[in-house]
Amino acid sequence: MERFEHFAFDEVVNEEGQQLDDVTRHMAIIATLLGCQGIDEFRIELPLALDAGLTPVMVKEIVYQAVDYLGIGRVLPFLDATNEILTSRRVELPLEGQATTTMEDRLEKGIQVQADIFGEQMKEAWKAGHINRWLAANCFGDYYTRTGLDLRRREMITFCFIAAQGGCEPQLTGHAQGNMNMGNDKDFLIKVVSQCLPYIGYPRSLNAINCINKAAEQ
Repeated sequence: MERFEHFAFDEVVNEEGQQLDDVTRHMAIIATLLGCQGIDEFRIELPLALDAGLTPVMVKEIVYQAVDYLGIGRVLPFLDATNEILTSRRVELPLEGQATTTMEDRLEKGIQVQADIFGEQMKEAWKAGHINRWLAANCFGDYYTRTGLDLRRREMITFCFIAAQGGCEPQLTGHAQGNMNMGNDKDFLIKVVSQCLPYIGYPRSLNAINCINKAAEQ
């Protein structure tokens, strides 16, 4: 633990050229712990993140968006832990709603968000099958359109979800490109991976770096 704490909380955090502001770093770590299913570390990290400036709304939006990339089976324990920790800090739940779509316009607005992130060709992608339609309406229409986090931050946490769970390198490369389209450039994404490495280890971190480099080349 002495070596781990030195590495994670001193060496990594203070590595020259790899530093992030506190809010961004804690957002990335929370998303990474969701992705790798680090529930015990999540319970330690969440109060630190709140103390560092993350709002309850920001935290809940990270947890909610994880459902699209990890599934409710893996996210529910984290939602329960989040509610317990917020309640213990005297945060009144439920929080104010952040939804901006209805059941009638979620597909249309989700398609537009996909196009905003990945390009105009995405306006036709939802027609490729029912999974693609669900992706547009549910993932992007139900979640990405919510307030509380902007698209740039939503793409960053998505990158963390995918990198941390491993085995989804094609999607990780695609979202590395999406991040770059939103202004999260190659150097920024490498900083994100660097700050999250203590929580997911070297193999998944090196795979993430390879995906970033591939996206940058493309």
